[in-house]
Amino acid sequence: MLSALSGIRVLDLSRVLAGPLCAQILADHGAEVVKVEPPAGDETRSYGPPFVEGSGAYYYALNRNKTCMALDLKRTEAREIVSRMLKRADVVIENFLPGTMEKWGLGYDTLAARHPGLVYCRITGFGADGPLGGLPGYDAVVQAMAGLMSINGEGEATRIGVPVVDMCTGMNAAIGILLALAERSRSGLGQRVESCLYDTALGLLVPHAVNWLYSGREPKALGSAHPNIYPYDKFAAGGREIYLGVSNDGQFRRFAAIIGLPALADDARFRDNAGRSQNRADLRKLIEQALATRDAAHLANELMAAGVPAGVVAPVSEALEHPHTAHRGMRVEKDGYRGIGVPVKLSRTPGAVRSAPKAKGADTRAVLAGLGYDASEIDALLVAKAVL
Repeated sequence: MLSALSGIRVLDLSRVLAGPLCAQILADHGAEVVKVEPPAGDETRSYGPPFVEGSGAYYYALNRNKTCMALDLKRTEAREIVSRMLKRADVVIENFLPGTMEKWGLGYDTLAARHPGLVYCRITGFGADGPLGGLPGYDAVVQAMAGLMSINGEGEATRIGVPVVDMCTGMNAAIGILLALAERSRSGLGQRVESCLYDTALGLLVPHAVNWLYSGREPKALGSAHPNIYPYDKFAAGGREIYLGVSNDGQFRRFAAIIGLPALADDARFRDNAGRSQNRADLRKLIEQALATRDAAHLANELMAAGVPAGVVAPVSEALEHPHTAHRGMRVEKDGYRGIGVPVKLSRTPGAVRSAPKAKGADTRAVLAGLGYDASEIDALLVAKAVL
């Protein structure tokens, strides 16, 4: 069965998270992705424990469905190999510091002149110019600089528990590549796609940025609560925690009835969302008292059945073992590989996990042979340490 991106060839020169995730998204949907690693390997191979066959499990989250080779791009012979690969590529993804690809003769302007149909995706921390241009970008550092940490946690700036900036930057890059490929189908021309951690982080400030732009009031950390909606927060219930997502008046009326406090819906303080949000401290006390002896899982099921969003706060293991996770195909085990499934579902051309991440340089010889190098030339490149 053909996948949505069957026939699209991608050269993945990136490493760590945002770039490899972008390439993996394309690979999951059928693109032919060749991952090129430096001699020391992608940094995430060292991120552990745990380790899987010598590589960090972290690497396994980002590099499935790819052909894998290792090149030392500081060597002329290795850059010549990349040049050959680019002749047949539709997309190249890189996340070197700005100026590096240009130094190697592989910058966008040079490649666009040689390969007009190439979609060139550059992922950076802060872009190539401007006051912060060219500086290295790391997820947590950008979370801090862009204001995300200041609105996360219980009153003290706290890193968000997943590398959300890196991940969303990778997703934005994938979206940009798909947009450029769609436009290329009309014009026949590629273009440069830029995805930057700093831009992504600022774009994640919903609704905090627009709240500040219109009110002038500095957003603050509210723990698990929402700044504009209440009760949209975490509460203790029977020894566990439950998250309530009550976002409109009808839901609040049903919620109040289920917890045995129907009069709350007619209380002048809580009659609409603005009142509930402004009087959240009083409302929280009443809810806490009502939930103290309730079983969290039973209550969550009862609320959801009534159309009131609610869920038990679950550890990672419980989430991965939930029957619905299996039903949605979001836990994958294939030939020893274990990972998260493909989140975007297409009805006719679904994505799939076809192959596990590979050892560094596992496909180097095969890729070079496919480019027209004979056995003696490949041996010479290995001796010269241009390839590994």
